[in-house]
Amino acid sequence: MTKQSYIAVDLGAESGRVMLAAVDASGVFLREMHRFTNGPVRVGPTLYWDVLRLWNEIKVGLAKAIADNPDIAGVGVDTWGVDFGLLDEYGQLIGNPVHYRDARTEGVSGEFFTRLAHEKVYGLTGIQTLPFNTLFQLVALTRRNPGALAGARHLLFIPDLLVYWLCGRMVNEYTIASTSQMLHAHTRRWAPEILAAIPAPVWLFPEIVMPGTVLGPIADDVVALPKHTNRVIPVIAVGSHDTASAVAAVPAAGEDWLFLSSGTWSLLGVEVCQPVLSPKAAQYNFTNEGGVEGRIRLLKNIAGLWPLQECRRAWAEQGREFDYQTLLRLAREEPARSALLNLDDAAMLSPGDMPRKIVEQCRRTGQSVPETPGRFTRVILESLAARYARVKDMLTDVTGRGFKRLHIVGGGSQNELLNQMTADATGLEVHAGPVEATAIGNVLAQALATGQIPSLAAGRELVAKTALIRVYQPRETDRWQNWAATMARREPL
Repeated sequence: MTKQSYIAVDLGAESGRVMLAAVDASGVFLREMHRFTNGPVRVGPTLYWDVLRLWNEIKVGLAKAIADNPDIAGVGVDTWGVDFGLLDEYGQLIGNPVHYRDARTEGVSGEFFTRLAHEKVYGLTGIQTLPFNTLFQLVALTRRNPGALAGARHLLFIPDLLVYWLCGRMVNEYTIASTSQMLHAHTRRWAPEILAAIPAPVWLFPEIVMPGTVLGPIADDVVALPKHTNRVIPVIAVGSHDTASAVAAVPAAGEDWLFLSSGTWSLLGVEVCQPVLSPKAAQYNFTNEGGVEGRIRLLKNIAGLWPLQECRRAWAEQGREFDYQTLLRLAREEPARSALLNLDDAAMLSPGDMPRKIVEQCRRTGQSVPETPGRFTRVILESLAARYARVKDMLTDVTGRGFKRLHIVGGGSQNELLNQMTADATGLEVHAGPVEATAIGNVLAQALATGQIPSLAAGRELVAKTALIRVYQPRETDRWQNWAATMARREPL
């Protein structure tokens, strides 16, 4: 296998990075070329993404990477899901993209299901109902301003928008489009019944392309190539939804494993070949999102480390700064299993005073109220682990499979305390790593496109050669399960 180099642009809800990757027969090797912060910007009542600043940071990172190694075989972009930008007939962005945690979608899903029944929507899309799905964002947009789509000619999801600015081609990549709750699960095309119920014109949505599609060269005005190279650098569609890329990098084989992409959100699920649209899957509110190589990610969104991130922000506003390592050290010193939170409660998913919200939920459910940062941290982590165990049981029920291992990837895989709690709660052997799974999966899709690797399975074998994996064995599983069952009667999970 000839060595090739790629650039992965990877944007998360808290930060972004531009990574330079080298791939050869010995594995996948990453170097971080540029890292930058990300987050919402509030203007009046609305939360926006500062997409122009992100674009500028990406260009800075590309320039650094290409200056270091001009012999680049491809560039790919992945980001979070559901959010989008609208463009006019001249290809110009109409306003800043709105952040998915903006309040405009409150109550919208219930209104929409009076137009088109929930059962019908799930049967078409196989996507879990979350208040911020693209479907409900568009309904909210048209409700607030009936003429909002009149001046729009194109809808591009965030990675599609950045790809358009990179190479000038407008597409909707499959994995990111699948998060919208508007894509037909089987045909992988826009569902006309759903678009009509919004209403949104079908011509608003560009061509859908699969991961591994070569879209065109980087435009000359994006980054200056060194004078001594005539090489064209192609922009390649990857698993543009960051979770699709993260799952692609899981170093696993067979069917007895689950994945957990751990960060601001926790995405816990299993790979399947076909969408699972059974009544039981709908009852559990599972989602069938697109994956690399045509696979389906049957998973559930869980609040993830967002509540802890919001607690840190609230404490910082009070002049109390805590890094994550300090909070984990303090959490280890607190008593185990003092309270169980429903972290997927609507109030928990929105920005605001998270410590207050946690206290209010504990009081409402008659549980011990945390008072110290260490106790808050431990309660959040234990509640996450208990939720993981419950979702594991749901996945077993829906698929009929038995699972032996849970692969945790992403930034949250570095949280040793949560990893051990997860092994204990689920009864599964936990394999934690790689940390930079999203960037690695981005690169693997590019390597598939160039023909450097023959399959995703071959790419995962390369990841297994180089990834640092920590293994956690389950302990005290019975005690965890008995505690979770008892506490869940107070606050159902």
